[in-house]
Amino acid sequence: MRTGAKPEILEGMTKRIATILLILSLAVFAQKPKAAKERTVSGIVTDAAGAAIPGAVVQLENLKTLQVRSFIAKDRGDYIFQNLSMDVDYRLKAQANGKESTPRTVSTFDSHTELTINFQLK
Repeated sequence: MRTGAKPEILEGMTKRIATILLILSLAVFAQKPKAAKERTVSGIVTDAAGAAIPGAVVQLENLKTLQVRSFIAKDRGDYIFQNLSMDVDYRLKAQANGKESTPRTVSTFDSHTELTINFQLK
């Protein structure tokens, strides 16, 4: 009469299965949520009266490389810069018709992935 597997074999298999389950559970809990790597900055350019300024030039300067990107504001004075690194500080300013906005800075310390920066030309 056969009574089944030997207790030593069952005990060894149980330990192996428990070890595998422990390793898998640690791997799942050890994974950290991935931090966003890119951000978007958008806004509207207006005059002193609050009217949109289509055609205003918005400049974005990468303060690490000093590279400057420009965007010409659309019909409603809106602009957008996408795919910006979260690891870089940026300086933005707007200008049109000989008038200029106060420069604004986007800092690496700001963790927002979508920022709205509106400019008023003076």
